Amino acid sequence: MKATATRPKIMVTGGGRGVVGHAGARLLADLADATGLTSVFSQALSGVRQRQGGHDPGRIAVDLAVMIADGGETIADLAVLRDQGALFGPVASDPTAWRLLSQLDETLLAQLRVARAQAREVAWAQHAEVRGPAFPQVSVAGRQVEGLVLDIDATIVICHSEKESATRTWKKTFGYHPLLCFLDNTGEALAGLLREGRAGSNTTTDHIIVLEQALAQIPDTVRHGTPILLRSDSAGSSHGFLAHIRALRAQHLDVRFSVGAAITEAVRAAIEAATGWVPAVDTDGDLREHAEVCEITGLIDAAGWPPGTRFLVRRERPHPGTQLSLFDTVHGWRHQVVATDTPPGNGGIQHLEARHRAHARVEDRIRTGKDTGFGRFPSRVFAINQAWLHLALTGIDLIAWTQTLLLHGDLARAEPKKLRYRLLHVAARLTRTARRTHLAITADWPWTDALTSAFNRLAALPRPAG
Repeated sequence: MKATATRPKIMVTGGGRGVVGHAGARLLADLADATGLTSVFSQALSGVRQRQGGHDPGRIAVDLAVMIADGGETIADLAVLRDQGALFGPVASDPTAWRLLSQLDETLLAQLRVARAQAREVAWAQHAEVRGPAFPQVSVAGRQVEGLVLDIDATIVICHSEKESATRTWKKTFGYHPLLCFLDNTGEALAGLLREGRAGSNTTTDHIIVLEQALAQIPDTVRHGTPILLRSDSAGSSHGFLAHIRALRAQHLDVRFSVGAAITEAVRAAIEAATGWVPAVDTDGDLREHAEVCEITGLIDAAGWPPGTRFLVRRERPHPGTQLSLFDTVHGWRHQVVATDTPPGNGGIQHLEARHRAHARVEDRIRTGKDTGFGRFPSRVFAINQAWLHLALTGIDLIAWTQTLLLHGDLARAEPKKLRYRLLHVAARLTRTARRTHLAITADWPWTDALTSAFNRLAALPRPAG
């Protein structure tokens, strides 16, 4: 067989100078400075600084968040930043980073959450300045969902070694069971609570904690007066959690819910008695074949549910391999029920049901989030892993702010893996002339213009005062 040469022959040496990798990650680091995140983290952690000449704890935390956003999985991956001091400046050693994480108790994490909310307020103000006052809106079935949409969901993170509070999960695996909240409008990670593996799926207290932390991340001027929709699967349908959501209205927060509901015997009877089925639509607004929707609010006893709760049921022909209950098997339909307190006149039942089904996007947020920090935890100590989760959420925010403030087109909607492959991990050449450092990206790279334009937009962002 005759060999065909498809690549040019090369000679590999290690003598290159002025070449850096992961050049696009500098965009994340500079954005942390531009939004004030580095500054407020430094203020929040000023009390743990051991000596004036040492590394700033806030800067260490930001470097960890940047490393996580760039795809790092362990603290040792800080070497990618540290070994390129000409690009990223001085970066703490691994032992110093470990020491900081071990000091982040619940008090300091609360201060970091406050700091992250301050940086978010700046980032949203910058968005209004450069992109216009209209905040990104969620669109479902060809119609915008007014205001902010928060998605709460839990996930299992498998641990392959003994870690504190890692336990057997309800799926008979072993690990943690964190509860998370994402903002569907922008993909920002508002809150997260690391829990032991055996933590319940519908724990009212945990849901309230995560919701309160998520609401605290929203700037005051937006949180008050803006409609907020909270979506969850049936784990968020506990009566105590829904009563808490309803009580928020007394604090002048316009928060409503759309949650999955369990199919009890009374619900099955209501489904059998239901009439007026209409064709269901998917999240793109197209009719969904072999799927129908009906409202069964007046057919079931709503005792224990907040006043005004409505119940919608969707039925569709099951796909091959779908696990069905005996009720579904007998009737030949797969049923799902949604409970919402959105009053009549705010969209038909087709739209409200499709609006809830868009909650499935949180699965993508969690999937990509596991590739951005919380898919594995570095320590055997639970408190350190909780701190790592917080920095992972910060890294996810940096990616979201980069996309909303600095990128356009497909890159503004791309998943983190694509951003890393195309922008963050790009190589470049560093040169110094006239006491200035220049970062030159190859002209042949298909996304050079996108990256250089992002750096130019970053330089033009209005900075917080002080």
